[in-house]
Amino acid sequence: METHIIESAKVWTQLPFDEQTRKEAQQLIDAGGKELIDAFYTDLDFGTGGLRGIMGCGTNRINKYTIGQATQGLANYLKKQFPYQSISVAIAHDTRNGSRQLSELTAEVLSANGIHVFLSESFRPTPWLSFTIRELGCLSGIVLTASHNPPEYNGYKVYWSDGGQLVPPHDKAVIQEVRAVRFEDIRFDKKPELIKLVGKEIDEKYVARIKGLSLNQAGKDRLKIVFTPLHGTSVELLPAALRASGFTNIQIVEKQKTPDGNFPTVKSPNPEEAEALSMALQMAQDEDADLIIGTDPDADRVGIGVKNLENQWILLNGNQTGAVLIWYILDQYKQAGRLRTNSFIAKSIVTTDLINEIARAYNVECMECLTGFKWIADFIRRFEGVKEFITGCEESYGYLVGDFVRDKDAIGSAVMIAEAAAWAKSQGSSFYKLLTDIWLKFGYYGEKLISITKKGKEGLEEIDRMMENLRRQPPKELGGEQVVRMLDYKSLKDTNTLTGDVTAIELPTSNVLQFYTQSGARITARPSGTEPKIKFYFSVKIPVHSYDDIPQAALTVEKKINSYMTSLGL
Repeated sequence: METHIIESAKVWTQLPFDEQTRKEAQQLIDAGGKELIDAFYTDLDFGTGGLRGIMGCGTNRINKYTIGQATQGLANYLKKQFPYQSISVAIAHDTRNGSRQLSELTAEVLSANGIHVFLSESFRPTPWLSFTIRELGCLSGIVLTASHNPPEYNGYKVYWSDGGQLVPPHDKAVIQEVRAVRFEDIRFDKKPELIKLVGKEIDEKYVARIKGLSLNQAGKDRLKIVFTPLHGTSVELLPAALRASGFTNIQIVEKQKTPDGNFPTVKSPNPEEAEALSMALQMAQDEDADLIIGTDPDADRVGIGVKNLENQWILLNGNQTGAVLIWYILDQYKQAGRLRTNSFIAKSIVTTDLINEIARAYNVECMECLTGFKWIADFIRRFEGVKEFITGCEESYGYLVGDFVRDKDAIGSAVMIAEAAAWAKSQGSSFYKLLTDIWLKFGYYGEKLISITKKGKEGLEEIDRMMENLRRQPPKELGGEQVVRMLDYKSLKDTNTLTGDVTAIELPTSNVLQFYTQSGARITARPSGTEPKIKFYFSVKIPVHSYDDIPQAALTVEKKINSYMTSLGL
């Protein structure tokens, strides 16, 4: 075992670490092995969004000291940025084990540094935190969450005064401050008078703003909704927002209603996973519902289930839901005469290009950004007062309607998804029928995401090797098709592989590679920024001329994607 790992662990057996932490560190040293290595081989990276990791003792774990270090660093940065201002920070947390304690710890460290804190009285969704920052005029915000990660994880996300996650220059500047903090520098001597609990009054304002998003009331009283919060934070606010917006028939999956950080009824509390919505699917079948809504624990992602043209229940992916949602909103805007020449929508570079086509059809600009909703929030901030943001989405089940929240919002977007479904039903159509109509107009778009998990130190090194091998020796063919274009977001080069012509990519750098084949298929490789995974995104377009063409198009897409995967050795 490398000497620096043992030495790093030994530090945690001494002061200033508390007795329990010292004991846990010594137990890890005595046991040795992989657990010790993973806990101490590196410092838990405070990335551009914050921290996320397994809870426990160690420099590479979420615990009192790594959270305290991050908070002390943020406090130092805020005081440098606003030396003559009274600084306030909003804090919220999800339903995970330890999240309440970590949020209170965060509040204590901030208050010890003379910073005013608005702490959520109980668990609250991540978009609620974004809304609260702006509503209360805070200069920053923090949410304790690991989103849809397994139960052993937790995390810490930092927001700026605009309600969006940190972007340049603040992200790297905060990271520098955090890395400069020694554990003995953390101030834990809280000042209770600087900490104020907030909750219901913010809830009511948030729900009222969501109600104000409504574009059409048709059919809301006849739509039957089955909803599951997956043991998370949306259990009260989403039903409240639905009712405020006119929906009266909402049934909650009882076994998944109880907030529980162990997420006992699912393998993963992730609405992207079909298994997570299996209970909701059964209830929807039993109750002959119209729509299934499921949100992840911190309620920033939403997955849905609908009936297809054969009246069979299916779960839509994030691209499909996003396409219908954006089409519905733009169409309603157009019908109401609300579209402006300065209106825009936004999406990430891995989200379906079907959305670009929809935007063009309505003569609305579609801005593209790197993966991560903070970049969409950055668009909103940069163009505020100049351009009107309407809506945005990511393929990973994240959507935002309106600009009073500056992160993906499962509460507001779920209400608007339900509105689209209700409107479609009132027209003798359905949510899925809207999707097929979109395909007939623009072409069938099929997508697939492959996530490969590589845990621990060796896993991260393997992911780095995979990306560098693709970068050094890019594929000339994929699935028997010539690769005609390669985009490297690390070097910011867009290369025509046929001519060798190179143009600059006008985005921040990111470790992402994209390849386009001669048929127009797009393949993207991207290491996750929040999990020990490398993700491969596949997108294929097939022309269709009738509803009968759709099943064959889906089979063709599947065949093509499988051939691309084989070429990549996946």
